[in-house]
Amino acid sequence: MLKRFIKKLVSGAKERFNKSDAHWLKSLSSHPNLFHLNRNSVSLAFGIGIFCAFIPLPIQTIATVFLSLAIGANLPLALTVIWISNPFTIPPMFFLTYKLGSILLNSTIEDFNVELNWQWFSNLGSDILFPLFLGSFLCGILFGLLGYFIVLMLWRWQIISDWETRRAERKKKKVNRI
Repeated sequence: MLKRFIKKLVSGAKERFNKSDAHWLKSLSSHPNLFHLNRNSVSLAFGIGIFCAFIPLPIQTIATVFLSLAIGANLPLALTVIWISNPFTIPPMFFLTYKLGSILLNSTIEDFNVELNWQWFSNLGSDILFPLFLGSFLCGILFGLLGYFIVLMLWRWQIISDWETRRAERKKKKVNRI
């Protein structure tokens, strides 16, 4: 059922690329892995999507598109996966990555209130942003690789399960013939 939903999502995205007036988008739709569901493109999409979800800047979508094009991951799926960082999950994600970065840099974890003005950003922002970026990069790499390998293993498990089911059905048919 999930595979059918993903196929529907991917085929719709490919059709929109082909109907686009931008000619450079039409050439992208011919890339073999950008819109096809195979073990490699799906696992890469999950790895890229999870990595980019940990980017603490509003460039997650752009980074996901460029990485998917460069590596050859399934583009619609990678763009969907980055939504693990949504308005509900961003605060705990980035707080934990900030704590990780602070621990790794042996800096004190600042108790702060966010004020959206230039003075706060210039004074306290540098003390917070460097640990945040370090923790986010490390968590993105770690969880991106973890997601990549989990999807590879789940895909392989599903194929083996399907093979065993077919083997059991063939064996059952063979026994019924005799």
